[in-house]
Amino acid sequence: MTAQGIKGKDVASGNFDQNLSGRYNLDKLFATAAWAATIVSVLILAWLLFTILIDGLGTINPNFFTAFPSRKPENAGIKPALFGTLWLMMVVAATSFPIGVGAAIYLEEFATDNWFTRMVEINIGNLAGVPSIIYGLLGLAVFKRIMEPITGGNSVLSGGLTLSLLILPVIIVATREALRAVPNSMRLAGFALGANKWQVVWSHVLPSAMPGVLTGVILALSRAIGETAPLIAIGAVAFIRSTPSSLQSPFTAMPIQIYNWVGRPQAEFHSIAASGIIVLMVMLLLMNAVAIYFRNRFQQTR
Repeated sequence: MTAQGIKGKDVASGNFDQNLSGRYNLDKLFATAAWAATIVSVLILAWLLFTILIDGLGTINPNFFTAFPSRKPENAGIKPALFGTLWLMMVVAATSFPIGVGAAIYLEEFATDNWFTRMVEINIGNLAGVPSIIYGLLGLAVFKRIMEPITGGNSVLSGGLTLSLLILPVIIVATREALRAVPNSMRLAGFALGANKWQVVWSHVLPSAMPGVLTGVILALSRAIGETAPLIAIGAVAFIRSTPSSLQSPFTAMPIQIYNWVGRPQAEFHSIAASGIIVLMVMLLLMNAVAIYFRNRFQQTR
């Protein structure tokens, strides 16, 4: 090999090493930036939680859970809001889960590809980003006014159905993605054994997709439990001295009660609001823990 060839090879090798070193440096820079973003987000979250715990733990006592709202901070409790939120979540879970999962199964497994299904898919994707107050106005017009003989107007049923509309797009999109993740070979194996379409979906596809479905339901219910604007739009009361006794009973919810306390000028009400936030977070964690338990059960049986 000539001296010129050897020199050209060395230059090319040097350029390659330089490019490789540059890519490694860029990779380290990106990893450092991602690590810094994670640390910042964790620190901010920890600071918020620490502040809430410091302000709210001192006012949590048995009377806080059994007392009704009051104009005196020392007598104020969260009982109506706590029971109202429990009633709302039962209505939301009972309506949104079967409707959302059923719609997703139809669109993903049974619907044919035509203009109608494509239009429905586009609208579902768009509805997932609609502001929550729009759903509140829809609930005000439909559930409170048009369906008042059935729902009872400002009632638990109206609030629950409105929140169900809010989270339905999230459940449908998450369920469809979970169904798409199931290998097509599982469907073909079921058909080869003589099963029909519904038997394959019910016995094979849906159990395999259930962990992903429950993940979407967890995210959707987590959004619903903290919503305030739709409930205010349909007329949920901010001060009530009774707990719901039926689906047509008037109600309040914990986010509304917390908002009401935060708006008071007395510092004592702000501490009570922090206590309400702690209770709401505990409810959210318990609700998610139940859903995660069932999700893990399905993952173990796959």
